Amino acid sequence: MKKIQSVLFIIVLIFIGFEILTESESILSSVKFSLNIFKENIFPSLFPFFILSSLLVNYGFVELISNLFKKPMNKIFKINSKCAFIFFMSIISGNPSNAKYTKELIDNGSIDKYEATKILCFSSFTNPLFILGTVRVFLNNKEVPLLILIIHYVSNIIVGILIRNYHPSKKEEKTNFKNAVDLMHKKRISNNKGFGTIITNSLTESINTLLLVLGVISVSLVLTTIIDNNLSLNSTVQSLLNGFIEMTQGLKYVSLEAIPLRLKSILTVMILSFGGLSVHLQTMSILSDTDVKYLPFLFSRILASLISGIMMLLFFEVWISI
Repeated sequence: MKKIQSVLFIIVLIFIGFEILTESESILSSVKFSLNIFKENIFPSLFPFFILSSLLVNYGFVELISNLFKKPMNKIFKINSKCAFIFFMSIISGNPSNAKYTKELIDNGSIDKYEATKILCFSSFTNPLFILGTVRVFLNNKEVPLLILIIHYVSNIIVGILIRNYHPSKKEEKTNFKNAVDLMHKKRISNNKGFGTIITNSLTESINTLLLVLGVISVSLVLTTIIDNNLSLNSTVQSLLNGFIEMTQGLKYVSLEAIPLRLKSILTVMILSFGGLSVHLQTMSILSDTDVKYLPFLFSRILASLISGIMMLLFFEVWISI
């Protein structure tokens, strides 16, 4: 059986190589599209946050925010309060930053593999600027993107509540603002690294992570192009398949479909909540040297996608009529 798998794998790779040679124009177009996504959306939105997050971790912000949000993180999600840093930073920066922040906290021993797996499941947010900017352009509508953003956030919170009993963390003692500031200060003065070393390491790690993201997106878009070139599918099915593999391309194709805005909005928020296999690969590649499990993450993305789709179905007409 293993020999058959090896042979099939080689056949698939040879087929992909043949497609790259014979369909070079469409393949090059997909690679250029991935570079445009990287240049216009991913790098500008993620790079500053990657640098900022590394500095915040080194100078005690994790200790500050985890203590300030200890009660809600413990009570609502039953998770280590230090995961509050991952949750809130991911809201403003988007995928796959939650994986990078999670890895940073795993590496410094702040959270264990179960807490890391759990927080990943409900911190997979799309960058808000992407939803309010790019998605707005795709849908050519001013009102719906804000609803999409709200539902996207709420669906993740619902997932977090639903999985709260998955490896619940121990209850932590209550704290106050003064204690939180004291802990932050202790973390800062205990840091033996100089600012130059910290910023250099931050730049190197951030650029390496972003190049990994670019590579995964490019490969994903090449695969969707090969599939599109060889399968004759209904345009809506093709859009969904593309969105399942690479989110941005799928959203673009859905927006071009001759279907009602309500259905476009439902499909859009579902694709955003799932993230696409490209985002999944980025996330797991960043965490490849950890013990974080993929299946819970996959299950949570499917669950979030279903929840967000149902919410959009229920609230679309109400929102538009306001």
